[in-house]
Amino acid sequence: MASTISFDVVSEFDRQELVNALDQVRREVGTRFDFKGALVEIELAEKEIDIHTDSEMRAAAIKDLIESKAVRRGLSLKVFGWGKVEPAGGATYKQRIELRQGLPEDLAKKISKLIREEFPKVKSQIQGDAVRVSGKSRDALQEVIARLKEAAEDYPVALQFKNYR
Repeated sequence: MASTISFDVVSEFDRQELVNALDQVRREVGTRFDFKGALVEIELAEKEIDIHTDSEMRAAAIKDLIESKAVRRGLSLKVFGWGKVEPAGGATYKQRIELRQGLPEDLAKKISKLIREEFPKVKSQIQGDAVRVSGKSRDALQEVIARLKEAAEDYPVALQFKNYR
């Protein structure tokens, strides 16, 4: 049994869960008393969410709603890159939320370096926006996963481990 075992370190989120969380936010905004008659628009684009509202206080309330619904649906809060609330003309405000997906190159290098330094029997390769980790021992790979989970708190993106085989 000298075969190699591998897994990928990625940073992804389930887009459908995000869509469901935003739908829940829209429904709650429609029924809450403090949003009655207020302008609230939430638009989901490919890599961002745009919020358009009529006060900064409501923008902050919508941020709290989005975060709470996302956590309930199993999304990490590291997915969201919150922009500033800016005036949008008239008495309205807008906020752009960047959706973070994929490992940035500098973080992939940092992860690869950590693996090389602490686990000499394991190899790591950067493949686009993922890091492939391979080795001959399942135990060594599980130790790598445990170590990366510890270090993940310091990273700006959420880490997932896929294709463990």
